[in-house]
Amino acid sequence: MQQDARDLRKGILVRYQGSMCTVVHWNIWKSDRRSRVQMRLKDLLTGRMHELTSQGDDKFEVLETETLDLSHSYREGEEEVFYTAEGEEYRCKADAAADSLLWKADSYRGLLVDGQLVTVSLPSSVYAVVAECDPPVKGQPNLQKEAKLDNGVLIKVPLIVGPGDKVRIDPDSLEFKERA
Repeated sequence: MQQDARDLRKGILVRYQGSMCTVVHWNIWKSDRRSRVQMRLKDLLTGRMHELTSQGDDKFEVLETETLDLSHSYREGEEEVFYTAEGEEYRCKADAAADSLLWKADSYRGLLVDGQLVTVSLPSSVYAVVAECDPPVKGQPNLQKEAKLDNGVLIKVPLIVGPGDKVRIDPDSLEFKERA
């Protein structure tokens, strides 16, 4: 489906120069004679950013998308294999799922474009085990210390958290939520 640049918005998936890209920034500005649209697009497969300015009536191919809940099963060669609760198998490139698979989650959100799994994302919070940090200290709830998780990621945790504790965090901001 074709849409004018002025009708696009943040989060819409488009095809740009043969690549699947998501609109991460969209702004329209008007001058005396015509309007222009400034956009920043992120290539879903490579992560590369494209900045462009186009006319309001420039056409972009908008891609039909669908999201579904998936469970990770295994890696086969350069592909990661996922399954739905009904047992349907989906595969995507290992590079597209690498950041999400760093976290061990029960389920992932899969993005399908034209029936093909393109990428997976994490739920809003995930659980991990603290591998290394200073010993726990009680009594100062507002102070934080650095901790290394079992997947190698460094986060800030309250002083009461110790090695071996299971914690819930936001994987996007790496913000500590609670001890589990």
